[in-house]
Amino acid sequence: MTRNSSSIRTWKRSRWGSLLAGLSLQLAIIPHAFAALGGTLDSVQSDQHRMMATMKSANAPAYTIHEITTPAGVVVREYVGSSGRVFGVAWEGPFMPDLRQILGSYFKHFAAASKAKRASLASRNRLVISEPGIVLESTGHMRAYSGRAYDPGLLPEGVHGNDVR
Repeated sequence: MTRNSSSIRTWKRSRWGSLLAGLSLQLAIIPHAFAALGGTLDSVQSDQHRMMATMKSANAPAYTIHEITTPAGVVVREYVGSSGRVFGVAWEGPFMPDLRQILGSYFKHFAAASKAKRASLASRNRLVISEPGIVLESTGHMRAYSGRAYDPGLLPEGVHGNDVR
């Protein structure tokens, strides 16, 4: 090996290292724009793209339902009020959706509450959390999962938790 080829390899390695470090920094700084409970209407399309899914929307008097269907058959419905905020999400399908993605900032609260609930429950296929900041129901078994979550404080006027389904 000549000295010249060794210095070229070192230069290429350092260049890739710098590029990867810069990319990692950018990804850490850029906020995630995925629709989630409490998120905005703009992020619903980001969810559709991230899930590589199709989407259809339906209007109700006080909100819009955006139904996202993945190629694997998972259906996620995101309920967006006239304020532009996602006040509820529901899911069903053969697999659990990425709850970290669809619950957003509520996921940490959900994870802690679900760990405590699951530790005390004999049945591990049903979870119900009803607290001031989140109501979540999740049930299922292999190839048949469903659930819903909503923030009671974000429900539009005249809308009830049972509307999220």
